[in-house]
Amino acid sequence: MPTEHLQQARWFEEEVHPHGPDLRSYLRRSFPAVRDVDDVVQESYLRVWTACAAQPIRCARGFLFKVARHLALDLVRRDRASPLAAVRDFDALSVVEEKAHAVDVLSTREKIQLVASAVATLPARCREIIVLRKFHGLSQREVAQRLGLSERTVEVQVSRGVKRCEQFLRARGIHNLFDDV
Repeated sequence: MPTEHLQQARWFEEEVHPHGPDLRSYLRRSFPAVRDVDDVVQESYLRVWTACAAQPIRCARGFLFKVARHLALDLVRRDRASPLAAVRDFDALSVVEEKAHAVDVLSTREKIQLVASAVATLPARCREIIVLRKFHGLSQREVAQRLGLSERTVEVQVSRGVKRCEQFLRARGIHNLFDDV
C-alpha cells in the first residue's frame, strides 16, 4: 500500500504539478471573473489526486485543465446567481451604517407631524404666510408681493404664527422640538 501511495505521489509530481503555472495563466485569461485562481488550481489538484486514486488517468494535463475549467465555470455561475458580492478587504468595509436609525426617523416624523398640526391650527391667511415664508423659503418681500400684502403685514403675521405654534407645542409639553436634530 505505501508503495502505491509513493507511486501516485511521484506520478502527481511528474505529470500534474508541473502544469500549475500554465493552468494559472489559462484560468486568468479564460475566466477573468474568477477572483482566486490559486483556489481553483488547488481544488483541481485535489480532484485529480482523488480521481487518480480511483482509476488511472491517461492524459494528466488534459484532465487537470478540464477539471479546472469545470470548477471555474461553476464559480462564475455561482457568482452570477448570488446577489452577494465577495469582499477582498474587510478593513475597507464600513460596519457602521450611515443611514439614520429607525428610532431617529420615527422621532423626526413625529416632530414634523406636531409642527404640521400646529400650523394647521393657524387662521387661513396666517397659515398661508407661514407656509410660504418658513417652508417654501420665500423672502418677506416675495410673500408680500405674491399675496398682495404689505411687508409689515407679512412680518406681523409671521411673528403671530410662530408664537401660536410655540404655544401649541408648549401646551403639549414640548419646549425644544428640534434642538437635537
